[in-house]
Amino acid sequence: MQIHLSDITDSEGKVIQLHPELELNEISFQMGNYPILDKVPVELKITNTGNKVLELTGNGSVTVGIPCDRCLEEVSVEIPYVIDRKLDMKQSDKDRVENLDENDYLTGMDLDVDRLVYLEVLMNWPLKVLCKEDCKGICSQCGKNLNEGPCGCIEEPKDPRMAAISDIFSKFKEV
Repeated sequence: MQIHLSDITDSEGKVIQLHPELELNEISFQMGNYPILDKVPVELKITNTGNKVLELTGNGSVTVGIPCDRCLEEVSVEIPYVIDRKLDMKQSDKDRVENLDENDYLTGMDLDVDRLVYLEVLMNWPLKVLCKEDCKGICSQCGKNLNEGPCGCIEEPKDPRMAAISDIFSKFKEV
């Protein structure tokens, strides 16, 4: 959704509150494409603090389908976000690039709410996603999900030279 900011930029002290619906249906970046399963409308407040500086505050959340890091089953992960940005409307798009303020959610006087939310979701993206804490993952030989039961593959004998390292990992197993 695009919001035109020229009317609030010209009125010092003006405050507007919006609840725009997100048009974003998936999150796409280097790691892949992830569907948005549910989205809460953004609560956005835009305040003209004077001297053509706008303060954006708001919050919301999206629920994204992300594969489990061990078994690859899709997990619904709620990602809340908080928006707290200042926009200097005196700067041109060229000035923003030169100042390394590459806000691609602001073009001229138009604010792209979907792009703003997309960037906030990426900043809050979880480092590790598990379907459950004791997820067993998948078999390295046949690829069966071990949460559904054993696969029947024959476990290869371990190298006796690695026994000391194996003991360390079994005592402090985190993965």
